[in-house]
Amino acid sequence: MTHHPPRVEDFFLTRRQLLRRAGMGFGLIGLAGLLPEVGHSAAPSTAPLSPRGPHFPGRAQRVIHLFMNGGPSHVDTFDPKPALEKYAGKNLPTPNLRTERKTGAAFPSPFKFRQHGQSGIEVSELFPHVARHVDDMVVIRSMHADVPNHEPSLMLMNCGEARLPRPSFGSWVTYGLGSENQNLPGFIAMCPGGYPIQESQNWQSAFLPGVFQGTYIDTRHTDVEKLIENIKNHFIPLPEQRRQLDLLRRLNARHLEARQGDAQLEARIQSFELAYRMQIEATDAFDISREPPYIREMYGPGTQARQLLIARRLLERGVRFVQVWHGPGQPWDNHDDLEINHRRLAKECDQAIGALLTDLKQRGMLDTTLVIWGGEFGRTPVVELPTAGANQGKVNGRDHNHHGFTMWLAGGGVRGGTVYGATDEFGFRAVENRVHVHDLHATLLYLLGFDHERLTYHYAGRDFRLTDVHGRVIHDIMA
Repeated sequence: MTHHPPRVEDFFLTRRQLLRRAGMGFGLIGLAGLLPEVGHSAAPSTAPLSPRGPHFPGRAQRVIHLFMNGGPSHVDTFDPKPALEKYAGKNLPTPNLRTERKTGAAFPSPFKFRQHGQSGIEVSELFPHVARHVDDMVVIRSMHADVPNHEPSLMLMNCGEARLPRPSFGSWVTYGLGSENQNLPGFIAMCPGGYPIQESQNWQSAFLPGVFQGTYIDTRHTDVEKLIENIKNHFIPLPEQRRQLDLLRRLNARHLEARQGDAQLEARIQSFELAYRMQIEATDAFDISREPPYIREMYGPGTQARQLLIARRLLERGVRFVQVWHGPGQPWDNHDDLEINHRRLAKECDQAIGALLTDLKQRGMLDTTLVIWGGEFGRTPVVELPTAGANQGKVNGRDHNHHGFTMWLAGGGVRGGTVYGATDEFGFRAVENRVHVHDLHATLLYLLGFDHERLTYHYAGRDFRLTDVHGRVIHDIMA
């Protein structure tokens, strides 16, 4: 006769539970002893976003990724190619380019470049405010990816894998480091006006616990209650909400106990707690009216300026990873009217990016904040033919180019005032100190204090990592 009172949940068993109680549980116990611990530092279920230390002291403690989706043209922004002037209107002597794409003649940049800072790095006239900070930046002119298509290139840049579902870079960072503010999400993705291509896959957690997925914010809105839906409860005061949440937590804990290892259920429980805590903290963080007028003027007008100022406020409050999209859609994908569109797009963000770098430096945050700028690939040094692509029959734009493009990094331990790598004389292909996206990810993780080969998560019988089985750390760009 049992000495324990009956429990109602004992009368309802799933098939899995029935088999486990019938004897298979012993096999699972044995298997558990053979499996390695999950990942770098599996977060405790009570506080999965608690701050954690990296493998070794990293120079960077937080990340802001400025994503210029669509693919900005490197030869019109940060990689000047005067040789294009010589061949203007003529076919380039680059057989690979002519055979791979149905491209037209050489298309010299319509924008002027000049040297800036003590380093003398050349930057296009499109980015005068950003150019003032070249001595704090490393400009990588030898990036390359795998294919010239948006979807796989976005996934490769954001998740380290072009086809299969994988956790995003931001998810890996928050998995490894946690967050310094338990009242806000550790990873926030801001894109005004809707999702970019591939939507939430760009900030997915995939097989990592759901708490590490990016929280999407539509920064088109200025009202906090539109920025974050249901941020306030207009019917029940906070103390009453707390009592309700405590009851719900107890019920969910019993539910979770009977379903051990259900990551989705655990993430849902954590989301209830985070939603409650955000009601006060988020209202403050997203309200830029609390900034002094001179700060708002420094960032300038417009949506891009507002979301970059919000990003600084989030980083200041301990959010670990903020991704800022220039969107929605593919605004930098200029197959036609490149001069008009690139000038407009740069004007929308140049002042604000320059202000962000100034602001971080003045607050003593730039040395510990890793700032990343770039898109998913670059653009060809030749004009796109009207019959070859999506240029509306015009002959004044550039096609996609994954063979060579530019990204820049600032702060967070990078060697400022440095140009690393080079494309060929026309800007078509990376030829010197080539940097693949996997190499970039390995380097960024190193700056954050992680060995990219050791930051892993055990799933489906193998240890996964951001760089898959690739990647090398580029030490030459580090201070």
